[in-house]
Amino acid sequence: MKTFRRKNVSIALLDDHFLVLRGLSDVLRENPDFDVVGTFTSSKELLNCIKTTKVDVVIADYELAPADVDGLNLIKTLTRLHPDVAVLVVSAHYNPATVALALRGGAKGFIGKNRPFEEIQNAALEVSRGRTFIEPQMAQELANQQRHGEVLISGNYSEANVRQAVSLSALSPKEQEVIRCFLAGMTVTDIAEKFNRSLKTISGQKQSAMRKLGLKADHELFIIKDELLKSLHI
Repeated sequence: MKTFRRKNVSIALLDDHFLVLRGLSDVLRENPDFDVVGTFTSSKELLNCIKTTKVDVVIADYELAPADVDGLNLIKTLTRLHPDVAVLVVSAHYNPATVALALRGGAKGFIGKNRPFEEIQNAALEVSRGRTFIEPQMAQELANQQRHGEVLISGNYSEANVRQAVSLSALSPKEQEVIRCFLAGMTVTDIAEKFNRSLKTISGQKQSAMRKLGLKADHELFIIKDELLKSLHI
């Protein structure tokens, strides 16, 4: 019987601080599913690499050296020139406005530099699969602002649309468990540990639930949180 090796996720790192690059590289290389194909301190070096090397995910700081391009323009450039590359931002500028700006520019995820190191592995895996990654607390903040009329990203969250999304959903008991825990502020890693399931299983159950609800980004779960908890009794 012929066996096939699972394709690894190729990752390029960009930050103007060598210590940050070293730390990110070491953490990512702990996961056998990841190949770190390059670490760069300038956007020019990164873009030259992508021209000749297959890269699935770029993990980049939002604020680079003063002489370099700014984070938003880098995200837009990568999205325009390399639409198949998922951009994950890691930055000390971790607030709803900056996160929303990056996502609108084309980033697939955003992590604050104050977040736990292990979260980077899950985030990289999520964005490599075409999903959006925002940790629960930030998703809640984005939802609060959007719910109060400040449209940060996109979406139509009228009461009728919320009711329709919930009424058309048919979440399994395990999907309901995962969504309930996520809405309580637990990360995918926390939930996996709680139920003694793998990260892959929990991530899959969460994404399946979101598809059934017609949602594309984590913060949208918090926008419909009250109606969701009430209608699904979770």
